Amino acid sequence: MEARMLPAIKVLLDHRSTLCINVLLPRQQICLLAFLFFKPNMTKNKYFQEWFSNPRRDVIAGTVVALALIPESIAFAIIAGVDPKVALYASFCIAITIAFVGGRPGMISAATGAMALLIGSLVANHGVQYLLAATLLTGVLQILCGVFKLADLMRFVSKSVVTGFVNALAILYFITQVKEFEGQGWIMYAMVAGGLVIIYGLPRLTTAVPSPLICIIILTTVSITMGLDSLNTVGEMGQLPSSLPDFFFPDVPLSWETFMIILPYAIPLTVVGLLESLMTAGILDDFTDTESDKNRECKGQGISNLVAGMFGGMAGCAMIGQSVINVKSGGRGRLSTAASGIVLLILILVLDDLVNQIPIAALVAVMLMVSFGTFNWSSLKGLRDNHLTSSIVMIATVLAVVYTHNLAIGVGIGVVLSALFFAYKVSRLLKISSDLDVSKKGRTYNVTGQLFFVSADSFADAFDFREVLERVTIDVTHAHFWDLSAVGALDRVVLKFRREGTEVDIIGMNEASKTLVLKIATHDKPGAMDEAGGH
Repeated sequence: MEARMLPAIKVLLDHRSTLCINVLLPRQQICLLAFLFFKPNMTKNKYFQEWFSNPRRDVIAGTVVALALIPESIAFAIIAGVDPKVALYASFCIAITIAFVGGRPGMISAATGAMALLIGSLVANHGVQYLLAATLLTGVLQILCGVFKLADLMRFVSKSVVTGFVNALAILYFITQVKEFEGQGWIMYAMVAGGLVIIYGLPRLTTAVPSPLICIIILTTVSITMGLDSLNTVGEMGQLPSSLPDFFFPDVPLSWETFMIILPYAIPLTVVGLLESLMTAGILDDFTDTESDKNRECKGQGISNLVAGMFGGMAGCAMIGQSVINVKSGGRGRLSTAASGIVLLILILVLDDLVNQIPIAALVAVMLMVSFGTFNWSSLKGLRDNHLTSSIVMIATVLAVVYTHNLAIGVGIGVVLSALFFAYKVSRLLKISSDLDVSKKGRTYNVTGQLFFVSADSFADAFDFREVLERVTIDVTHAHFWDLSAVGALDRVVLKFRREGTEVDIIGMNEASKTLVLKIATHDKPGAMDEAGGH
């Protein structure tokens, strides 16, 4: 590369007068030549494209997200029992950091309700400093998850579980916004209705500016000019910080006792944070028809939480609601995520007087849009068309998440149910047929399917031990033995036949099954008949 570039640069320098760059100073000439040569390579670079492929839309989308982050961060701080600045600093630090190190461009990460629900008791019992220490440990654990590629375990989360997770979050968003109407008059309803009209109606006229941003601007203007003092505003939710966050290490003893205090909180924070982040990344992959690096996202979330903890912020993760706002507002690149953090800081430090006057009604309208857009409406039709077990898994996941407000519990229940239903379906694929020999002294059993703990009893019950035979052949050419239960069932069958004086031959066993059977089976070991008779 360098060998090809040097002659070309020499030619350009020799003909710089022809190229009209002779009037530039030597340093300017070098900079211009460097730009001419390196710009094509930069624009072809994937990481560069992730940043600057759509700068205008990304900045506008990030601004919309930042406006919605303020009241949400304050609300999450209240849930966690901490000062609003702890959540706002976290949102700023995480958004900026994840923009550089994350694996999913355009995804918004900040302080979240799912994480806030897990740390309330830690703050109440031990204080904010232990929360910051738990945030740092969470970051370390998430980085380790990325290093060991644990994101690959997401393949065990079925489509039904993901759909249930998305629908549950949409329902939680809706319930949260409905609570904002408590104690409010008709003006609140009118403002929210007007905001929804703007959000859904403006795109029919123009998509030059995201409709959620126009909604916030118009409703804020109406509220200020008309003096609608009855409406709740952002300023009434909590005091915004007035300075930049300071860099410091949590003031906790570096001892085993401290570690044992924060570890029970760091582990669920790690699990919930990565689950929500990876599932949100998967949803955005589908929205944008692009791919993301899930293991890089794990490490990015960890690094972001380390930064947040060092600057006095709580642990956070990806936000499906804000990510949907970002995507629907035109945000696709890393710049939109970074812009959300930068604009958030500008809003709370420079434009705090204006931000404090934003009516909650405007943000409720935006979040209702998110709720409607997040819910998978086609899944309702799927309740009739899909297999019953898939619908049960989806509904169970929704109910568990909505009832507990804990993503990990809901997803865990969904995964367990998916595994049980899958095991049941596979066990029903076991087929056993038999053919009597011409001599009528022997019978061949043909086994087809998977033999494991669920199908083991069905396998053992398929043989007729009362039939008087000299020889039984068990053909397992089209079967596979997976576990101890399957081998135990084979032992019972063979020993029962031998007790009746029938010889047993097992044929067609594949190498993997043969290795397992030879290792743990007992029917061919000395004394097997005596032990079987003893039972």
